[in-house]
This record gives sequence, structure tokens and C-alpha cells, in this order.
Amino acid sequence: MTGTDHRILAERVELVPLAVEDADEMAEVLGGEELYTFIGGSPPTRESLRARYTRLVASRSADGSQDWYNWIVRRGPDGQAVGTVQATVTDGGRHAEIAWVVGLAWQGQGYASEAATALAGWLGARGVSRITAHVHPDHHASMAVARHAGLEPTGDFHDGERLWLRE
Repeated sequence: MTGTDHRILAERVELVPLAVEDADEMAEVLGGEELYTFIGGSPPTRESLRARYTRLVASRSADGSQDWYNWIVRRGPDGQAVGTVQATVTDGGRHAEIAWVVGLAWQGQGYASEAATALAGWLGARGVSRITAHVHPDHHASMAVARHAGLEPTGDFHDGERLWLRE
């Protein structure tokens, strides 16, 4: 499993491989301080997103131990970007750490759940047997997304976030 060259279709969203050119649009989608309450950080600038996306489209860590998969979540049929999903795949393609973020204007509409579920299904179909996510214990919306994607909470915490697991 290398490179994010596949679109993933779901009922109301399409996961489109991330491109550096998406940075301008995504700076708007990922704006708003409230978005970072549970995930930390602050809204990115266009320039910081371009730099980050340039690194991410490499699709692999410098040491080759991780494959990176990143998509823009686009609402169908108008193609409006509403967020991102990502997977970091390790352990010879058997383990994936997933994450999702949906812009404030599109939260509460099920886009994150649909995108994360589609991503988990795509990974499972490619032989990933262990999918994990880290979710802040007070972030009830992200807990619901993790549940929809088939993950269950564990008793493990890292940096204040609970590990969720699907095996």
C-alpha cells in the first residue's frame, strides 16, 4: 500500500486524494478557533497548509516505516470541500491510525462519520487488520464518528486522548 491515488466514494461524500493545490480552499474550511478546542493547534494559514501538503503528498515517511494516505472530504454532488481524513499505515500494511476533521460549517451533518466509515472500509479491503484513532474523552462528536467507523474505546490513553480500536 503506497500512495493515495484512489478516490473513495460514499453515499454523500467523496474522498479525493489531497493535492498541494487544495491548500487555499482548505484554509477556509479549516478556519475558526473553535475547531481546535479538542485537537489543539490553531487555524492554519494558506502558506502553512501548502508546506504541510507538500510533505504529505510524498505519501511515505522519510525512513519508509509509514505510508501516508490523505484525502479531502468533498460533499456530493457540488464537490464542496468539508474536511479531511487521513490514515498512517504501519506494520507492513496491517495497522492504520486514522483521523478526521470537518469544518465548523459542516459539522453535525454526518459527513465525518460517513467519511471515516468509508476510509475504514477501504483500509480493511486492503488488508489492514487493526485500525486505531485517538479521541479526546470530552469530544462526544468524535466518539460518535469512531463508533460509526466500527472502533471501540479502550482503556489506553496517550497525551490525554483515548485510544479507539477496531480489530
